[in-house]
Amino acid sequence: MPNVTKKRRNARGKPGSLLRMRDLTKATALRKSTILHYVNEGLLPSPVKTGPNMAYYDPACVERIGFIRLMQSKHRMSLASIRALLQEHDQGRDLSALAELHETIFGDEEQPGLDMAAFCRATGLTEEQVKELTRVHLLLPLRPGIFDRQDAAVGRILKVARELGMTAQDGAFYYRLAERIVDHEMALRKRITEHLPFDQDAAVTMDMTRAARALRMYVIDRVFQLRVLSLKGLKDKSHGK
Repeated sequence: MPNVTKKRRNARGKPGSLLRMRDLTKATALRKSTILHYVNEGLLPSPVKTGPNMAYYDPACVERIGFIRLMQSKHRMSLASIRALLQEHDQGRDLSALAELHETIFGDEEQPGLDMAAFCRATGLTEEQVKELTRVHLLLPLRPGIFDRQDAAVGRILKVARELGMTAQDGAFYYRLAERIVDHEMALRKRITEHLPFDQDAAVTMDMTRAARALRMYVIDRVFQLRVLSLKGLKDKSHGK
């Protein structure tokens, strides 16, 4: 994004090189209400007001809005997260490292989400079952009431599990243990990165994210595999708790 354009005034008192709201809506294909919401949320700089009903916006808002929409659609970022990114940019920091880190964590998801009705059709679960699975955190949509492809894949697995006799409460331990694992990961990341400069922090966090994902899968699967190898048969109760 370019630096903020210096504001000048022409002979009529209009700030030079700035845009009216109608120009901004035309350039971004956004409604006035959305742009005003971005301003109120601190995502866009306040306009230069020359009268009660006349305001002018910096041309940099066009590119800034483009960045906001990209972060929302491609990286599924909330406005609060985007505001934090823009604040980093305004301090002269490169956003590419943070955007890459966000994509590493959340993936490149550009498909529209599923609402409750579409999610139920995709998984075979009822709305009440989905609500129950969400309450015990076996379904963890990133946005309330909106489900992505990963949610749908797990939802179909949970549908089969229910048919086999597994209840939502039976699987509640996954979330409890996951919270403990992530707490340890976050503490480890903080210890390693808290004294690093911004760019190094982002790069190290990205590598640690990849390592954490690999270790979760490897260690848990290997514990399961080793446990199976130690069994004397399907009815062996030596490892029962």
